[in-house]
Parts: sequence; C-alpha cells; structure tokens
Amino acid sequence: MFGKVVARDADSATDSASMSPTHKDEQMKDSDVSSCSQQLPLAAGRRKKLEFEPLSTTALILEDRPSNLPAKSEEETQRHKLEYEEMVAGAKKRELKEAQKKKRQMKERHRQEDNISNAMIIWNNDILPHWDAVKGTRRVRELWWQGLPPSVRGRVWSLAIGNELNITPELYEIFLSRAKEKWRSYSETSSVNDSESDGGASLADRESSLDLIKLDISRTFPSLFIFQKGGPYHDLLHSVLGAYTCYRPDIGYMLKYFAAFEVFFEENLPQLFSHFQMSNLTPDLYLIDWIFTLFSKSLPLDVACRVWDVFCRDGEESLFRAGLGILRLYEDVLLQMDFIHIAQFLTRLPDDLQPHTLFNAMANTHMLSRNRRWAQVFSALTKDGNKETDKSSSSPALRS
Repeated sequence: MFGKVVARDADSATDSASMSPTHKDEQMKDSDVSSCSQQLPLAAGRRKKLEFEPLSTTALILEDRPSNLPAKSEEETQRHKLEYEEMVAGAKKRELKEAQKKKRQMKERHRQEDNISNAMIIWNNDILPHWDAVKGTRRVRELWWQGLPPSVRGRVWSLAIGNELNITPELYEIFLSRAKEKWRSYSETSSVNDSESDGGASLADRESSLDLIKLDISRTFPSLFIFQKGGPYHDLLHSVLGAYTCYRPDIGYMLKYFAAFEVFFEENLPQLFSHFQMSNLTPDLYLIDWIFTLFSKSLPLDVACRVWDVFCRDGEESLFRAGLGILRLYEDVLLQMDFIHIAQFLTRLPDDLQPHTLFNAMANTHMLSRNRRWAQVFSALTKDGNKETDKSSSSPALRS
C-alpha cells in the first residue's frame, strides 16, 4: 500500500514536471479559491458571535489584528466593543435629532402654508374689494404686518404705492429718452478727466448721478442673477431707475438719513450704539447696502419681501426700523466683535435669518425720539443742515 502511494506521488511529481505553464496557473488559481473558501467560514463564524451588525468602517475596531501582530487581549476586545457601541449610539442620536428637526421644519412649513391660504381668502374677499374703506383699519394693518400672501402682494403694493406723481406711459417714455441721452453723453465723455467733467456739477447732481444706477443694480438680489447684466430683468430695471432719476433729480443719496438713523439707534440700543462709536463704525458702512437696495442684497428673498410689504404700508421709516431690528436681533453677537468683524457680519447677514424673528425684533423697536416720529426728526435735521449751509455761504471768508 505504501509502495503504491509513493508511486503515485512520484507519478504526480512527474506529471507536475511535464505540465504546461497554463495548466500550472489554473491549478494554482483553483488552490487559492479553495483556501479562500475555507477561510471565509472562519471569518463568518467570528462575525456570527457579534450580537449586532457592524455599521460602516467604524466596525473595523471590532476586527482581529493581522496574524503578524499580537492578538487583542480580552480586556482590549471588550473596550473596543464598548467604543463601537458608543459610536453607533451617537450616530443614531444624531440621526434622530436630524429627523426631529426636519419634522419641526415640515410642521412649520405646513403651518405657514395654512396661514397664507387663510390670509389669501381674507385679502381677496374682505379687503381688496373694499380697499379704500378698510386699508387704514387696525385689522388690515395687523394682517399687513404679518406678511402679504404672494398671490395678492403685487396688487396690494400697487394700491398702496398709488400714483401720486401722476406718471403716465407717455411721461415715462419722455424721461427714459432723457436718461438714454445722458447715458450716451456719459459714454462719449468717459475718457475725459473726472475733475473736468464733474467740476461744475452740484452735490445733488453727483449724488443722483446715473452712473450710480449700475452699482445699485449689481447689488439687487445678487444671488438670484435676474437683475444683473445679462439677466432677464436687467434692462427693465435699468430703464425704470434711469427714468425716475431724470424725473426726480432732487431725490439724491442724502447723509441726513444716516444722522436720523443714529438718533433712533442711540434711543433703542444705547449699549450697541456706544460700542459702534468706540469702534468708529459709521452707519454708511452697512446702511448703504441695506437701504439703497431695500435689503435686496443683504436679506433672503422671503424676508426682503416681508420688509417691502411694510415699506409699502409705512414708507421709508420702515426700512430704518428693519435696520434697527437687525441690530437688535444680533446685538449680543455684535457686542463681542471688533470693527472688522462687525463690518463683515453686517455686510453678509446669516442665511438662516427667519422673517418672524426679524419682525419680533422690529416690533420691539420704537420709532419715537423725544415724542418725535421719524419724519419729524428727519425734517428737523434737514432744516438744521440747510441753516448751516446758509451760514457757511454768507460768511465773510467765503464771500471774499
């Protein structure tokens, strides 16, 4: 028997020696597959001992070390198992927290949709058909403050703004033609030195210059890309602003607005006002982006539309009230910042700013200073400025 076995071994050795390289490779592959199939049940057996299914790459902590390294001790194995369980528990906790957050957001969204739907019925059935009679009532003003339904917003804005300037389509075309003529004139003289071309221009002319329109348009909802150059509404907005500037050249960018704003800033937020004063942070550093663009650059679209709703109701005072509301909302954060960080923060407000939080802050902002409302304070500052100008122009030094 042993002789036959030896003979077979010898024969197999001879066969192996005479085997072609191809057959050797195939035999080696079969051998590898066989050895792997024997090892897989062993690994599976180790996994079956676990009381839970490993998740992702965090389960690597449960694996045995390679054979060329010292094996884990029982204590280390147990510790790794506890660490893995903590990882899994932490992941489940985060997933649960995220699910709860999404659930709250969805619930709030449904609530807002229900409110908008109910408000739309009230505006369409009770308010708009009787606009002149009810527009000044307390109920309408409260509904207005809560935000206009998007479906009626355009109509309410149009009714609220009216047409006190008596602008007709024909008048619009006349002043649009004047604006286009000025733009052509500016482009022809663009190579002339600024001091020569603007030397005879008054301050009001420079402030209401058509050149500033390009800057204003670029700051109008920049994230939407509908008003910027090449956008679908760029030319239309450019024409409207140009025509209005030629129609009302007396409306310029007056610094008196900043002075009036500071009066109410100090009245409402004295601590933050002092901090801004000590940091040498002047209102023009942030109000220009806010007010001149009606918050279209600095606020999300839905929040800006809410501000515009109140702007159509209350006029320019509401814009500065919104500005003070923003400062009130982030007062605690701003008090911890220096000049650079404040300027950066106010230039780029948080994207998650919600309408109701801003309007709560605005509701706590009182536009009354020494029993004077915004219009009275602004008017007084304007008169004082005119008096100072008259004194300066009549001084002997200037006359000589």
